[in-house]
Amino acid sequence: SNTVRPGGQAGWTSADAAGLPIFPGLARYEEAALGPGGIRHALRFTVSRSRNAYVPPATHAASNSTSASLPPMGMRVRLKATYAIPAGFSAETRALLTAMKTYGMIVADNGSNWYVSGAPDDRWDNDALVSELAQVRGSNFEVVRMDGLVAA
Repeated sequence: SNTVRPGGQAGWTSADAAGLPIFPGLARYEEAALGPGGIRHALRFTVSRSRNAYVPPATHAASNSTSASLPPMGMRVRLKATYAIPAGFSAETRALLTAMKTYGMIVADNGSNWYVSGAPDDRWDNDALVSELAQVRGSNFEVVRMDGLVAA
């Protein structure tokens, strides 16, 4: 639902800097193992620097910078439709990239650039994920949600 959690009003944070719930945006192995189409939700990701603003559904900013060149918390991006997902990538990586094309990703916290958060699971092949996802560039994404920007 779109119901805001108790205490989730503007300016409030949660376990992540954007004030978003974490679990719904995690990449989960059970979904990724199904291959392309298995993940049916947006993914959460981090950026090294953000601006002092947020876009709903985020409710919190995590920066002092006012630079318009930095993303606000809650900004939504999507892998461009023109990006060809390599057939040689693992089923899990192809599932992640398909979700990024279909549902996009939401800036949820500060951290490493383009770091997608996943639920811990020994079945992830982290070496393959890191190697394959490193081949996707920021320029392969487009911003799709910036309406409702709140300067914190």
